Amino acid sequence: MTYNETLEWMFAQLPMYQQKGEVAYKNKLDNIVNFTEILGNPEKKFKSIHVAGTNGKGSSSHMLASILQEAGFKVGLYTSPHLKDFRERIKINGKPVPKKFVIEFIAQHRPFLEYHKLSFFEMTVGMAFDYFAKENIDIAIIEVGLGGRLDSTNIIMPEVSLITNIGLDHTHILGDSIEKIAMEKAGIIKRNVPLVISERQRETELIFTLIARQRRSNIVFSDELEIADYPSDLLGDYQKQNIRGVVACLRQLQEFEVTEKHIKKGLKNVVSNTGILGRWQILQSKPTVICDTAHNKEGLYWVLQQLKNQKYEKLHLVLGFVNDKEIENLLDLFPKDAQYYFVKPNVPRGMEVEKILEMASLLHLKGSGYKSVNKGFKDALHNASGNDLIFVGGSTFVVAEII
Repeated sequence: MTYNETLEWMFAQLPMYQQKGEVAYKNKLDNIVNFTEILGNPEKKFKSIHVAGTNGKGSSSHMLASILQEAGFKVGLYTSPHLKDFRERIKINGKPVPKKFVIEFIAQHRPFLEYHKLSFFEMTVGMAFDYFAKENIDIAIIEVGLGGRLDSTNIIMPEVSLITNIGLDHTHILGDSIEKIAMEKAGIIKRNVPLVISERQRETELIFTLIARQRRSNIVFSDELEIADYPSDLLGDYQKQNIRGVVACLRQLQEFEVTEKHIKKGLKNVVSNTGILGRWQILQSKPTVICDTAHNKEGLYWVLQQLKNQKYEKLHLVLGFVNDKEIENLLDLFPKDAQYYFVKPNVPRGMEVEKILEMASLLHLKGSGYKSVNKGFKDALHNASGNDLIFVGGSTFVVAEII
């Protein structure tokens, strides 16, 4: 099979959670444990940092990778979802896994994958671990896909665990309260492995503290430490909290020497070092076009706070969502005095525009509906003057279609 044929088989045969939703979620670790045994337990052949959280885990993972690269280490980075190319998920020092490796890995293990009906995420985790082990990396940054306790990445024994933020997302799977979701995220806490919490939250502080104590894990809240205000090329104001967690995490990393110089340079060069996309990304000027992948209430709150600080004549918002979002709570965050372009992302989970328009009307948000992201975005570009601002977001998939 070619690279594209390989991806088509992966997507069609074994559905992605991001595309299909809950039907693609596997709530146990049996498959990934069996698969990694077949692979020779590659996850035991490299050191790692495990990163979980509702918001900020992707940015934090890329920051950690960038800093460790600047310190001279060979760094694996596993993240999800991808925006443009599957290979964004698996990188070493910013370079995506070769297409040849993807093709040969799937071809070699296809009988096992088909027989055991592994999910898209399970096979991808196995692929990443196998690639990192074969390339003899120094350390991998492993981002949790969903939750923590039953996530396929949760078979590693990391040097440090980092939990960024807890918010109400994927409630139909993880639980309908901050406390329940925190319990799922706390599943990554390992015995005698240091734990760093980026953001102290009243509802979660006791949960993390008690579980860390049970597992003899030294817990560190980043707000307990003196951490400088480091600048970063990840431009969102919300990144300040992520940076605190990242620096606190690196201070717990005993066997890897990271200096102040490495931290400063790494944070200033996250984009060029790791290729991260879609975090307060400025796509053009006149009119200014900004996109961000924030897609839940907590993430969108901080994005909208930053939008308030931007200078523009008129604000245009190109927004789309997926079906498992309670859009009333999301749309209620948005300003009334903007022009809206409601769109449907091109994935099976994409929310129909009619549903968004109905809720938007009740909340007095004025705009039009479009059957595709591209049509809505083109209309926004046509209507905007040079001094206007266009924001694109609401879903990872909306951002992916315009980058």
